[in-house]
Amino acid sequence: MEYSKQKLTEEKVFKDPVHRYVHVRDKVIWDLIATKEFQRLRRIRQLGTTYFTFHGAEHSRFNHSLGVYEIIRRIIDDVFDGRPEWDPEDRLLTLCAALLHDLGHGPFSHSFEKVFHLDHEEFTQDIIVGDTEVNAILSKVNADFPTKVAEVIAKTYENKLIVSLISSQLDADRMDYLLRDAYFTGVSYGNFDMERLLRVMRPKEDQVVFKYSGMHAVEDYILSRYQMYWQVYFHPVTRSAEVILTKILHRAKELHDEYYSFKHHPIHFYSLFEDELTLEDYLKLDEHIILYYFQMWQEEEDKILSDLCTRFVNRSLFKYVDFDPAKQFKVHSQLETLFKQVGIDPNYYLVVDSSSDLPYDFYRPGEEEERLPIHLLKKSGEIRELSRESDIVDAISGKRRTDHKLYYPADLIQDDTTNSEMKQKIRSILESL
Repeated sequence: MEYSKQKLTEEKVFKDPVHRYVHVRDKVIWDLIATKEFQRLRRIRQLGTTYFTFHGAEHSRFNHSLGVYEIIRRIIDDVFDGRPEWDPEDRLLTLCAALLHDLGHGPFSHSFEKVFHLDHEEFTQDIIVGDTEVNAILSKVNADFPTKVAEVIAKTYENKLIVSLISSQLDADRMDYLLRDAYFTGVSYGNFDMERLLRVMRPKEDQVVFKYSGMHAVEDYILSRYQMYWQVYFHPVTRSAEVILTKILHRAKELHDEYYSFKHHPIHFYSLFEDELTLEDYLKLDEHIILYYFQMWQEEEDKILSDLCTRFVNRSLFKYVDFDPAKQFKVHSQLETLFKQVGIDPNYYLVVDSSSDLPYDFYRPGEEEERLPIHLLKKSGEIRELSRESDIVDAISGKRRTDHKLYYPADLIQDDTTNSEMKQKIRSILESL
């Protein structure tokens, strides 16, 4: 029997707190899970520094990837099966893309990407088509199968229905991470009726649509996503930890560029610092490696690197105040000057961080990050865009919300043993914001 059709002699299951069980019968899927590239995801947290705020948020990209696979498996096997719009020959391709969609995430994910100008989706594609265990398994299906999986993840695959299942404004990826992140953070914001959404989901030529009778379940999902972003993902304490994390990485690179002699040499970072990162180097990076260096760098002679690492390891985070960089840029400049005068480097200890989210958008062709809208299927067969029918969604459609915070080390400006007058002035300015 050809490899793509092979089934396990007995179904394998993963016990899962969100979906109860993750079911695996396809040998290809089971073999992919066993690869070292997929197992690496156990060592990458799903929510980066969120565990500093919500102590339960220790779940991994491995958990999430299995969850997305399970949602897609249920959609294909229970909802789409037998419907003329769905080609069962696409089943394995869709399952593999769902399972592998986050394969290229690095340690602390988005924070890490921003510092080193990386793109996890590009690394995901490189792992799939490169010299890896994952590629060897996918290639056993057929020679061009890895390329097809990579194209689904890149959103360039010709079958847009498959792409929309994994990447759209209401997809399996978002459904799993909202429910999973809500569960592990202990909040109720991300909960929505996924069972109802699956029941009203229908395949169409270019994307998934939802029966009009399920509009309220879709509204519930949109609002849950909105709440999760502002109550969990953009929590200011989490962002404080991210600020320190990024500053540690910036400082380490700056010291490397200045030929600083590290007590604990950043061997795993050399190719990153020198812009010579290979796929092999990238796959060696995980959060255990990063945290090892942070632990060791507490002993460095460079006071900034040592201090920042000590703060991160021991959760001694920066304080924050609301800040409008457009209106208060003069205040920021004044604070920078005062920080320098009291011997605190503002490049590392006075940081403006901004978070922004667009909870739902209608189609804006040609615009950057254009989003395919969510469509409702009426009994007549007419398809209507969600915000045209829902007053709730219409109220937030296309409205980007942005939040700015100014982060600073309160302990350093509270210490009045030196420069007490200037530190008092700093405190007065910050208290006035």
